[in-house]
Amino acid sequence: MTGANSFSVSRYGPERSGWTRIFARDSLTRRLDWPILFAATALSLLGSLLVFSATRNRTAINQGDPYFFLFRHLMNLGIGLALMIATIWLGHRALRNAVPVLYGLSVLLALVVLTPLGATINGQRNWLVIGGFSLQPAEFLKVAIILGMAMLLAARVDAGDNPYPDHRTVMQSLGLATVPILVLLLMPDLGSVLAMVAIILGVLLASGASNRWIFGLLTAGVLGCVAIWQLHVLDQYQINRFAAFANPDLDPSGVGYNTNQARIAIGSGGLMGEGLFHGSQTTGQFVPEQQTDFVFTVAGEELGFVGAGTIIFLIGLILWRACRIARDSTGLYGTIVAAGIVAWFAFQSFENIGMTLGIMPVTGLPLPFVSYGGSSMFAVWIAVGLLQSIKVQRPMSA
Repeated sequence: MTGANSFSVSRYGPERSGWTRIFARDSLTRRLDWPILFAATALSLLGSLLVFSATRNRTAINQGDPYFFLFRHLMNLGIGLALMIATIWLGHRALRNAVPVLYGLSVLLALVVLTPLGATINGQRNWLVIGGFSLQPAEFLKVAIILGMAMLLAARVDAGDNPYPDHRTVMQSLGLATVPILVLLLMPDLGSVLAMVAIILGVLLASGASNRWIFGLLTAGVLGCVAIWQLHVLDQYQINRFAAFANPDLDPSGVGYNTNQARIAIGSGGLMGEGLFHGSQTTGQFVPEQQTDFVFTVAGEELGFVGAGTIIFLIGLILWRACRIARDSTGLYGTIVAAGIVAWFAFQSFENIGMTLGIMPVTGLPLPFVSYGGSSMFAVWIAVGLLQSIKVQRPMSA
């Protein structure tokens, strides 16, 4: 029998019920980073409107249903939210023990792309199509590389053996990262390779590795780019994209067409835009792949500088909060994971927006949370789940 003053202890402290427990200071709900959750959700919902505007009149790809891409984008968002919740429930520390399995599965999926089971979409052979469902393994490799490198770099530091990762540990982590990069080069998927290089640099900087590794990797990266160009590793369409970036007037009706039309769309938006669903470039279907690679042009044209600036602000909010999570993490593993996600989101957002403005080459990287695509949506929401897990599992101050 329990008395009036007795209580039981739960993971949240003394037993509580109803709203008191849900909104208690030490509850899971209060520990979540709500600004990140708000910004990511707002970007995804805004992306659904932009995707709908870009595809509702394109009967060649929407199968005659103007809502085809809208429903699928929202479905992808729902699955992404479920993956985020599952990631928070499992916790980044529990996932740490499963990193070898997750890494192996991600690399295996990427290797399958190189077999006859792989599919070419929009000139890139980096897809798996299974029963009408398309999957891009490169998106999950980004998560795997972050978790794998973090596990290796933080192992001895979190155990108290070393204050910083030693040279042997750094070499092991770079070896782990090299395997998926080589697989992506065989596709070839240069955009994802560049994103992973940014992730690697962010991870090493956060780990406290010697600056000699950073400068060495930058030098190796430059030499690697030269070697890739000289050895003709890239496909012709990728070479054409870089040529068009270097000289936009080289072939304005060919390889330079996408970038030129993108800049026209964004420039025509002005301050407030032409109005949602009323963009002349979007309605006229002048910008190719506008629901994926060039979705930012819809925002620039129809919502203007204000709408495009809102997207950039929301992305910046996610990056700022993620940096705080990395800074406040009590373990190096959490710090590295959060920093890797920051590097990933920052580079990919800059590259995607930059290529629509003509200041970066076209690489086919989606805009996180906004572009249409299930694989990208799933991966970025898993990353949000990792950030939330790091925040949730940080001990509360007294």
